[in-house]
Amino acid sequence: MSPLVAAVGLSIAGSLGGLAAAALLLLLPQRSQTTLVPPLVSYAVGTLLGVALLALLPEAISKAPAPRVFGTLLAGILLFFVLEKALLWRHCHSEHCEVHGSSGPLVLIGGAVHNFIDGAMIGASLMTSFSLGVSAAVAVAAHEVPHEIGDFAVLLHAGYSRRRALMLNVLSGVASVAGAIGAVLVVDVLPGLLPFLLALAASSFLYVALSDLVPDLHTQGPTGASAIRQVVLIALGMATAMLL
Repeated sequence: MSPLVAAVGLSIAGSLGGLAAAALLLLLPQRSQTTLVPPLVSYAVGTLLGVALLALLPEAISKAPAPRVFGTLLAGILLFFVLEKALLWRHCHSEHCEVHGSSGPLVLIGGAVHNFIDGAMIGASLMTSFSLGVSAAVAVAAHEVPHEIGDFAVLLHAGYSRRRALMLNVLSGVASVAGAIGAVLVVDVLPGLLPFLLALAASSFLYVALSDLVPDLHTQGPTGASAIRQVVLIALGMATAMLL
C-alpha cells in the first residue's frame, strides 16, 4: 500500500473516526453522555501515555541520539504550551469551556490546527512502520472523542445549528488529512527528520494527556469507585498501546 494512501486512511480513521464516534454519542440523552464521556477520557489518557512512552519515544531514540530526541520532546512541550496560550490547543469537554468560551470561530480554528498536527503525527509514525501509524491513529481517535463532543457543545452554545456545527467540525477534521500527507512528503524528502517528528508526536500526546485530560479526571472525585475505575481504564489504554 502506498504511504500516502495509508496516511490518508489512518488520518481519517483517527481524527474523523473520533468525530464520528462523538456524533453518535451526541445522539444519546444528556445523562448517558455524562456517564460515558469520563471513562473515555480515562481510556484516552492511558492510550496517549502508552503510545508516547512505549512506542514513539523508543523508536525515536533508536534513530537519533537520546539527548537530541529529549531536547525535541521538551521543545515540543513548550510549543504546545505556546499554542494553548494562543487559544489554539485546548480540549473542551462541555459548553462551559474556560478558554474557548462561546467563540465558535476560535473553536474551529483551534480544532483545524490541532487536527493538522494530529494528522502530521500519524503520518510521521506511519513512515516508521504501519503498526506505529495504527497506534498513533488509535491514540488520536481516543482523545478526539471527548474533544469533539466538547467542541460541538461549544458551537451549539454559540448559536450554531446541530447540522452546521457537525459540518464545520468535519471540515476542521479534514485538516488531519493535509497534516498526514505533509508529514509523509517531508519525511520522504528529508528522512533525517523522522526521529524528531516522532519526538514531537510524543510531546503532543504527553501534553494533551497530562495538562488537559488528567486534570479533568481529578474533577471527578479523588477517591472511591470513580478513582478505581479511572486507574483501570488508564491501564487498559496503556495495554492497548502495548498490544498494537
